[in-house]
Amino acid sequence: MNSDNVKKGIERAPHRSLMKATGLTQKEIERPLIGVVNSFNEIVPGHAHLNDIARAVKYGVLSAGGTPMEFNTIGVCDGIAMGHSGMKYSLCTRELIADSVECMVRAHRFDGLVFIPNCDKIVPGMLMAAARLNLPAIFVSGGAMLSIEGEEAGRCLDLNSVFEGIGAYKAGKMSEAELMQLEESACPSCGSCSGMFTANSMNCLTEAVGLGLGGNGTIPAVYAARTRLAKEAGAKIIELVQRDIKVLDILTPAALRNALAVDMALGCSTNTILHMAAIAHEAKIPFSLQMVNEVSAKTPNLCRLAPAGKHHMQDLFADGGVYAVMKELTKLGLLDTSLITVTGQSVGENLASAERKGRGVIAAVDKPYSAVGGLAVLFGNLAPNGAIVKKSAVAPAMLQYEGTARVFDSEEAAIEAIYQQKIKAGDVVVIRYEGPCGGPGMREMLGPTSAIAGMGLDSAVALLTDGRFSGATRGAAIGHISPEAQAGGPIAYLQEGDRIAIDITNGTLNALLSDDEWAKRRQSMTLRKQEGLSGYLKRYAQSVTSADRGAAFKD
Repeated sequence: MNSDNVKKGIERAPHRSLMKATGLTQKEIERPLIGVVNSFNEIVPGHAHLNDIARAVKYGVLSAGGTPMEFNTIGVCDGIAMGHSGMKYSLCTRELIADSVECMVRAHRFDGLVFIPNCDKIVPGMLMAAARLNLPAIFVSGGAMLSIEGEEAGRCLDLNSVFEGIGAYKAGKMSEAELMQLEESACPSCGSCSGMFTANSMNCLTEAVGLGLGGNGTIPAVYAARTRLAKEAGAKIIELVQRDIKVLDILTPAALRNALAVDMALGCSTNTILHMAAIAHEAKIPFSLQMVNEVSAKTPNLCRLAPAGKHHMQDLFADGGVYAVMKELTKLGLLDTSLITVTGQSVGENLASAERKGRGVIAAVDKPYSAVGGLAVLFGNLAPNGAIVKKSAVAPAMLQYEGTARVFDSEEAAIEAIYQQKIKAGDVVVIRYEGPCGGPGMREMLGPTSAIAGMGLDSAVALLTDGRFSGATRGAAIGHISPEAQAGGPIAYLQEGDRIAIDITNGTLNALLSDDEWAKRRQSMTLRKQEGLSGYLKRYAQSVTSADRGAAFKD
């Protein structure tokens, strides 16, 4: 066992002595040592209950003959960090999480790992660590928050409802009392925010890639089934250790392609592409944005969960969950069903009894919401290396659109103009210098997109940025523009009044400027100087790569 390095032989008597100081018995030390990687904190609603999940995991480990040893990672709540400088510290925690897990595991020589993530950067950070360490490992998330019935028939509330409520209030469409009622009602339980936002997207993809048990992405946080799943995961890790099934036996190029197909079918967050690129980098798996479009072109979009539609995670769970979506995709031969998973069985064996439950959440493959996937990568003179849009959440009128650039050098400047109702139908809001290096930190911008949606302009205004948009964003919100402005990408040379042509259907994003005009601007315009950075953000800006490379650290 890997833990023999710290517990076996006369020379390891001091090490065993220290373990016994924690209360471990000799028999417990001799068993497989399982690291339980918990991201619990009392700040994030998706994490506030994770000690209960960890307890259930440890029960499972103990029941199967292992010794659980828990440690913690950090976790930022994107919703609380949203709309101010705190969001600069969100994406960059992904690398901190991966590095801290690596340090703990390498130092203490665990035999296997159970990862307990939940929210946006924690899931991919732990997946990156798992790939880097390549030990037997399994993921069990804290599960999704419930949504709650709204006043309008068929409308359920979620966090995005509150963000959009601000726009509605600013536009005079909602009173302050109504906004307060929305604030009180929209987040009714612990768990990761209830739509197909980034956290839930990534938790679903742990199932798709084979590193999570069935239900990991969709069982709500407050259901007893979530506790049972945690116990099963704790027991299963002992089997994986005994069979020596490691992460990179499961996380293969074919498995990543399976995950991409499920991503397109579910209509996941645009952030999944950023994270899968970084995970592929850790696993030494080739990955490109062109591959995303290749998979999307032949994968039907089978779900329209919030923000793309009215359904939420508990609805997807009730209709059969991720496995039911995967079962539909197998009917078109879109998944490799021979791959091994953490269940110890193949994808095909896992899906044998999966089926849609007839709740109307998961479409059949012969009657999809769209014949192509929920995400699209755009290329053109504004995004030579690519940009990402959640196509399934874009109004049909905005799939092909030409508008006038309104250019801002920060999120704050853009949102001020939006709230002052200076943005009108036919505009294209451009927010630059918010990329991985330029931000630094590549902030999510749910505030601007929600304000526009709340004002009723999401079918008449587009947003472009070298930063990111939240998984809760809807509308023609195109992010991850690469190269970013700070690196001298074309977005740095846009000017107020330029005409922008967006063609999501055909995958293009262009400014209607001649080559000569581009050349003149490169000669006459200077890039913004980055000043005043210190601490981790300074080190992050020096180390981070571009969005098309997953904003991973340079080798």
